Amino acid sequence: MVFKRRTPRTYYEALANSFYPRGGWRRAGQYVVHRLRRLPDPAHKISRGIAAGVFTCFTPFYGLHFLVAAALAWAMRGNIMAALLATFFGNPITFPIIAAVSMEIGSQLLGVRSLPLPLVLGSFSDAANDLWHNFVAIFTVDKAHWAGLVHFWERVFLPYLVGGFFPGLAAAIASYFLANPVIAAYQKARVARLKKKFAKRRERAISRRIEQEKAEVISKRAAIE
Repeated sequence: MVFKRRTPRTYYEALANSFYPRGGWRRAGQYVVHRLRRLPDPAHKISRGIAAGVFTCFTPFYGLHFLVAAALAWAMRGNIMAALLATFFGNPITFPIIAAVSMEIGSQLLGVRSLPLPLVLGSFSDAANDLWHNFVAIFTVDKAHWAGLVHFWERVFLPYLVGGFFPGLAAAIASYFLANPVIAAYQKARVARLKKKFAKRRERAISRRIEQEKAEVISKRAAIE
């Protein structure tokens, strides 16, 4: 493959880069902003995509955020690429805060006791292992165990899902109204720059043509004389 790494990253390197990108979070943020600026859709469609991606970060569908963000953007008639880029709002720095806030709100709304954050984060790993075990049990003699998944649904997933809706909706609305005027102003300024650049090129082309025509007239007169 043309773009394949010469030396593949190890598991620990990939894990470290997920917490701290190779170029730093500042460079990663600049890359996301640069890609958002280059999207061809109108500002309101890009902003809808950003709102969809930000809202997705408040859902407990870890590992499926890209799919959820793309589906929401499609349903909202927003830009899907903007939604995928906006999921970077959820990162190892913000996810603990999002999880803590979502679990606290959801637990209060459902009337259950809120679990400590380390236990919440570990529960997702345990649930993934249980799902894999139950899937393998379909094709083997092992028995499927659903008690752990039921407990995960009642104490972690459902409170997280319910509690993340309201802060996620607030963050999505705020991101839309913040991004829309900024992107619209940038696109307008970019169009103005491109028009100005095109006008300069057109003027240079016209001046070169006039000079060539003058040179041809002078050469013809010289030939006649």
